[in-house]
Amino acid sequence: MSDPQILLRGDDLGLGMARAEMLPDYHRWENDPGVILGYGTQLPQSWETRAAGYEAQARGSDRQARFEVVRLKDNEPIGLTVLLVDHQVRTAEYFMLLSPQARGYGHAAEATRLTLDWAFHLTALRMVWLKVLEPNAAAIRAYDHAGFRIAGRLRDAGYWLGEPCAEILMDATPAEFVGDSVIQTGLRAGGT
Repeated sequence: MSDPQILLRGDDLGLGMARAEMLPDYHRWENDPGVILGYGTQLPQSWETRAAGYEAQARGSDRQARFEVVRLKDNEPIGLTVLLVDHQVRTAEYFMLLSPQARGYGHAAEATRLTLDWAFHLTALRMVWLKVLEPNAAAIRAYDHAGFRIAGRLRDAGYWLGEPCAEILMDATPAEFVGDSVIQTGLRAGGT
């Protein structure tokens, strides 16, 4: 297996190019019951569906940025972040997936912040938004820590443990970007 191609380095994590050879791991992470619960999808996805989906995603790369989240200390892929870009209005929807073993270490906030840095300082987006199920308090805290703010609530739009629940809409803008930009700092210093 090839080493991840790191595009952006943070403190503990890096964002790299998503790789087809990692698809079995991505598929395993996506079918973890905790991920299914958090996404509100309720159903596991077959290998054939996931493989076909990856091919379609690769063809649509002008409308999306898919990043492999890599733990820098051991070069280990631990998740994915995705920006689905609407070029007409310069916004994007954000998704994140962490492997079950990587949860609970603060990686969600750092991976999100690095992705927002890319979105605002390279892709020049005006706003990034997401939906998160209201009972998913850990995700809401991580997104808030990374710079997202609550923008609204969709009542009974999702399911959590078999019960209807609200989805929280959150958004982030460049003006509210939290902390220093790794991209801007890196470019001033001659590298990221």
